Amino acid sequence: MTRRILVTLFAIGLVGAIWAAPPMIFPARAQTAADSPAAFTGPLTELPTIQAMKIRHTVFVPAYSTIKVAGGKGKVDLATTLTIHNTSEEKPLILVRVDYFDTAGQLLHRYLEKPVALRPLGSGETFVPAQDTRGGTGANFIVEWVGERPISEPLIEAVMLGISGSQGFSFTSRGQTLIPATSR
Repeated sequence: MTRRILVTLFAIGLVGAIWAAPPMIFPARAQTAADSPAAFTGPLTELPTIQAMKIRHTVFVPAYSTIKVAGGKGKVDLATTLTIHNTSEEKPLILVRVDYFDTAGQLLHRYLEKPVALRPLGSGETFVPAQDTRGGTGANFIVEWVGERPISEPLIEAVMLGISGSQGFSFTSRGQTLIPATSR
């Protein structure tokens, strides 16, 4: 009996200490320009002359910062990791643009101040925390890359994760190369 009372008192004290502790939640923000290069520093290599590049591609990557649940009455905020994989074993992948847009198409963040080159088989990433809901249900990234000669297309994906109560949500979204529409 005494042991049960001690355990109960300890549990009450522990719960009280947790409730009294200051919250460990910090204001949400996307990565700043100062944060961004850190996500790309490890896999970087020497940057070739951009003017010599003959190949240029733009990739659209859907990246939902919020999804609707419960018949549209509730929502789940999602953390998003954008990862850009250089699939070439021999050539660097030159990134000239990584931009994040909201549902209305407004630019929220420009992740590169200047072009960077990912090493062969290297990857770079950027992260948007779940608390940064500015992107909404139609958030997206635009990634622009260039090459001097033909190079295997990079694999560009967004991985989104979120929690609502005890239910977890996770899914991926693969980038789509934008090809300009032509008249007939």
